[in-house]
Amino acid sequence: MTTVPMDIVNDLFLRLPAKSLVRFRALSKPCYHLINSPDFISSHLNRVLQTNDHLMILLRGALHLYTVDLDSLDTVSDVEHPMKRGGPTEVFGSCNGLIGLSNSPTDLAIFNPSTRQIHRLPPSPVDLPEGSSTRGYVFYGLGYDSVNDDYKVVRMIQFKRDPDDELGCSFPYEVKVFSFKMNSWKRIESVLPSIQLLFYFYYHLLYRRGYGVLAGNSLHWVLPRRPGLIAFNIIVRFDLALEVFDIVRFPEAIANGDVDIQMDIAVLDGCLCLMCNYDQKHVDVWLMKEYNVRGSWSKIFTVQKPKSVKMFAFMRPLVYSKNRDKVLLEINNTKLVWFDLESRKLSTLRIKDCPSSYSAEVVVSSLVLGCKGDLDNINHRKEQRDKEAREAKMMQNSKKRDDFLSKGFKLVL
Repeated sequence: MTTVPMDIVNDLFLRLPAKSLVRFRALSKPCYHLINSPDFISSHLNRVLQTNDHLMILLRGALHLYTVDLDSLDTVSDVEHPMKRGGPTEVFGSCNGLIGLSNSPTDLAIFNPSTRQIHRLPPSPVDLPEGSSTRGYVFYGLGYDSVNDDYKVVRMIQFKRDPDDELGCSFPYEVKVFSFKMNSWKRIESVLPSIQLLFYFYYHLLYRRGYGVLAGNSLHWVLPRRPGLIAFNIIVRFDLALEVFDIVRFPEAIANGDVDIQMDIAVLDGCLCLMCNYDQKHVDVWLMKEYNVRGSWSKIFTVQKPKSVKMFAFMRPLVYSKNRDKVLLEINNTKLVWFDLESRKLSTLRIKDCPSSYSAEVVVSSLVLGCKGDLDNINHRKEQRDKEAREAKMMQNSKKRDDFLSKGFKLVL
């Protein structure tokens, strides 16, 4: 039997989705060690990020998580994960094939839906500051620190001094950062005075504004304006390498314009983008082509309110199509549509057997976090599955034979 050189195997494997590679580890010891090697995992991730191959849409329904391949929408897979319990599990970000999961501020995990590998974060207690009576909003963020080659989770918590005081100010806060490399939490003690606006005013955050958006090695949140307290929106960023806060400036064209613009942020093509919603009639989408350079903001398209929706409260771009003539949009946390950049027309993305209402994240297929099980366990499970399949087939054949005999031979006494 001819042996295929491992450099050719390596090149072929780099083109496959992570789910297939998890199975192919059982082909041989060389294949197992190749797929599990850090160099291969890194090369596979880099290729997926460059080509946009094997993209998945992660759908979060009322109680369950699902995945569906963007190139093939016929099969929706239920995502089983150890965090699953009676209530909903929050998804607070997607990065390099990983997603952040939260059941509570002390029950968090990083999970790879392609390999089903999970890393549960050690619990970090939430200590009420002196004089505080209850917890306010909790902000999360998941990101990859490319400077230190580390995955990090940011948890920010506001506290309220009086649970009945909805308009008060000067709220205590807590900021902690989890390092995957160190497998530990670190408290961020000092925050710039200008950033303290994020914590010291109790804002009514709109959908997703508690989830950090990753771009330029930083996580971002929008601090929305609140009539009577503050008259402008702010984008704050947390530098994952330096572990400090700063502010991202808006495009000059809108910085001093209509204060009633509803703003949100997302990431498209690896760049930070800003969505400006004008009275739910249309949304302008701006893209920061060069990170943290104010002059690089550019308005790339405008989406008019679809006739099929009653409200146009939320819209977020997710990903370009393969030929880059369309952009996939999430609208109102209920539907996905393709937006044609030339005709400006919208077409609904129909996913077979998916929940009627869901939020969505685009997830790349990767082997980050590695795969479960050593080669002996993998082969044992494969042999067990093969044995169960043979026994099931034998039982089926035996039943057919018994049915044939009972029908074909009728004894008359």
